[in-house]
Amino acid sequence: MKIAVPTENGMVFPHFGHCPTFTFFEVDLETKEFRNIETLIPPPHEQGVIPAWISRQGCTHIIAGGMGRKAMAMFEQNGVQVLPGTPEIKAEDAVKALLIGDLRTGSNPCNDPGFKRNGKANRQCHED
Repeated sequence: MKIAVPTENGMVFPHFGHCPTFTFFEVDLETKEFRNIETLIPPPHEQGVIPAWISRQGCTHIIAGGMGRKAMAMFEQNGVQVLPGTPEIKAEDAVKALLIGDLRTGSNPCNDPGFKRNGKANRQCHED
C-alpha cells in the first residue's frame, strides 16, 4: 500500500492543493511497518494535475486536511481513496493511525466558507 500525505515540515498540510511537499509512505499491511518514505515537491497546481501525479506515484490513498469536491472526485477517478479532515498532526502519525484503524478525521475545512490559513481566507477550496 502506498499513501500520499500533503505536508509542510512533516505535518499534514490543511489544504492539499497548495502544500509545498507531498510525503509518500510505502507500507507493509501485514506488519504495519514503513518500507519507504519519500518527500517530493508536487508539480505546479492546476486543476487535475496533482490527482493524476499522485496516482502515477502508485498511491492508493491520500490523507489530507482540506480538499475541494472537484479534487476529491478526480482522486476517486484516478483510483485513489481520499481521507479528508485530518488535523495538522505529524504525517507519520496519521499514517500509523490509518494502519491500525484509528485515524480520526474531522470536518473537511474546505467545506467551511470561513476557512483561513495564516489569517488569509482560502477561497480556492471550492475551486480545486
